[in-house]
Parts: sequence; C-alpha cells; structure tokens
Amino acid sequence: MWNKVPQITFIFWLIKMMLTTVGETAADYLNFNYKLGLPLTSLIMAVMFLIALTVQLRADRYIPWKYWLTVVFVSILGTLITDNMTDNMGIPLAVSTIGFSIILATVFALWYAREKTLSIHHINSLAREGYYWVAILATFALGTAAGDWFAEGLQLGYQTSTLIFAAAIALIAIAFYTLKINSVLYFWLAYIITRPLGAALGDWLSQPVKNGGLGLGVTSISLLFLAMIIVLVGLESYRAHQSQLER
Repeated sequence: MWNKVPQITFIFWLIKMMLTTVGETAADYLNFNYKLGLPLTSLIMAVMFLIALTVQLRADRYIPWKYWLTVVFVSILGTLITDNMTDNMGIPLAVSTIGFSIILATVFALWYAREKTLSIHHINSLAREGYYWVAILATFALGTAAGDWFAEGLQLGYQTSTLIFAAAIALIAIAFYTLKINSVLYFWLAYIITRPLGAALGDWLSQPVKNGGLGLGVTSISLLFLAMIIVLVGLESYRAHQSQLER
C-alpha cells in the first residue's frame, strides 16, 4: 500500500490554510443560513465525514480529491464540535482548548506507542491511517477552540489573533529551516497552529465590522476559498496522474 497522504509541499500548506478558514466559515454558514441548529448541523456533517472517510480508507494510495474531501468535512465537523461545547454545553473556550490539547497528546502517545513513529511519510496501514485521522479531527477542534479563545475569550480581536498565530507559524518555519532537526515535530506543530490561524482569519474576513471583522460575509469567503481549493486539488490530481503515467 502506498502512502495515503500527500507530500508536504507549498501547495499542501496553501490548501490546508484555506480549508481551515472554510471549516470556520462553512460551519457558520450552514448553521445560521439554513437555521438547522448546531446539533442537527453537526449530525449531518458527522455523517458526511464518515462517508468521505470510508471512501478515503478504501483507497490504496493517495488520491487527491478523496483525501481533501475528507479534510473538508473533518474541518467543518471539528469546528462544530467546539461550537456545540461552547454554545450548547457552556464549556469555556479555555477549558475546551486545554481538553482538546490533552486529547491530542493522548492520541499521539497511543500512536507512537504502537507504531514507534508519528511520521506522515508512512501512513501505509489501516491502523496508522486511523490514528492520523483521529489526530487531524482533534487538531481542528483544538484549533477552533484556541482561535476563538484568543479572539473572543481573551478579547484580542480577530485581526490581532490572526497576526499572533501567523507569527507562530513563521517561527516554526524559521526553526525548521535553521535547526533542521525533528521534522515530524515541526510538521505537527505547524499543522496544529494553522487551525487557529484559519479560525481567526475566517472570522476576521467574514464577521461584521461592528464585531471586529472585515464584513465580507461567510458566503463570499466560503465560496472564494472553495473555488481556490478546487483549482489546487485539480492541479494535485493532474500531477498525481502524470506521476502514474511515468511509472
């Protein structure tokens, strides 16, 4: 079985960044525009995620549209999980941020204990892919909680929170290219931080000006970023097809 996840390239991070924003804005769009309520919206997205995940798990190699479709739904579901905990269960964002951090650390510990690696270059068994997707879901839920906590709970605002998380990503990139040690650690740190960055960025772009946003609306941002994601995933699919032909 070939590796089931994409190579870590600039396009990977570009798609991931936009997907984190889409997860934030799409969850808000589905909840408020269709007035389904958080529980029903979450249930629908959970079913869609399980369908997409089943398609992904049945593949024998990395197929761009299957992988990224799964990430789309896990992004939206992760956002909705945190929103339910905050709005319906009254759990403070600081508590959910700490809680999801513990869950993610536990997943990594179990993953490493069994597989002796957390490398995403060898997601080539059902067990490793299972750990991978549970970790991904935890990062999205954690990122949503952390992004909202910084912007709303700590009252830093969406713009300031976006800049803080962007600076954190920049520091991780600098450390990776200068120290050149433990690339697996740097990958997961960057993957985790891109989620709160996307959450803060999505809110900053879409929320009304009176709430500290730019007022572009969740519909416009979701459609714009989805269109860009489709183009980039199409490019990934073309490259994968060309690679298959060369082999």
